[in-house]
Amino acid sequence: MKWILFLFSFLTVISCKENHQNKSEENRETVVLQLQPFKDMSMENAEKIADQIRKIYPNVAILQPIDLPENAYYKPRNRYRADSIIKSLSLQTEKGFIKVGLTHKDISATKGNIPDFGIMGLGYRPGKSCAASTFRLNPAKRESQFYKIVIHEIGHTQGLPHCPEKTCFMRDAEGGNPTDEETDFCKKCKEFLKTKHWEFVIANEA
Repeated sequence: MKWILFLFSFLTVISCKENHQNKSEENRETVVLQLQPFKDMSMENAEKIADQIRKIYPNVAILQPIDLPENAYYKPRNRYRADSIIKSLSLQTEKGFIKVGLTHKDISATKGNIPDFGIMGLGYRPGKSCAASTFRLNPAKRESQFYKIVIHEIGHTQGLPHCPEKTCFMRDAEGGNPTDEETDFCKKCKEFLKTKHWEFVIANEA
């Protein structure tokens, strides 16, 4: 009788370990970042952004260009509401994916008492989608600056808030364009992203 009880206890422990292992594997599932260029953004531009992101997060896919959502157009200022873009993208985004809208068009959002404030990007914390625009960037540095805007908004979707470190990708733009001062995610932000399974495959940590 004792050996039967021992065997039952042993099998129960094994089963618990397997269940725990399965749960751990489920928790380690990584999201796929889907870059969604709108039709004003070339696939070549999207590919360049994807190549840069893959240096620190490999799970990146590029979708075929689509039209900007008609209901996002804000006629009085001839630009697009970023919150409406995000809502439209989120409705099309399945679990395990994050859509990143890419455009050259001017985008805006409500900021404090300003109902329509021009911005470079927008992402909710956390969120299923975000949006980034090149419209307010320096044309001579557009490629490098755009990457930093995109990665900043992706950071928000992962749950990162704005960061006080001036060289961190997650710093608050405060209505300007400080991207030239940004060099990387700071150590604290990196540690947070690692809990979200960011691998920093070719991270430039010194």
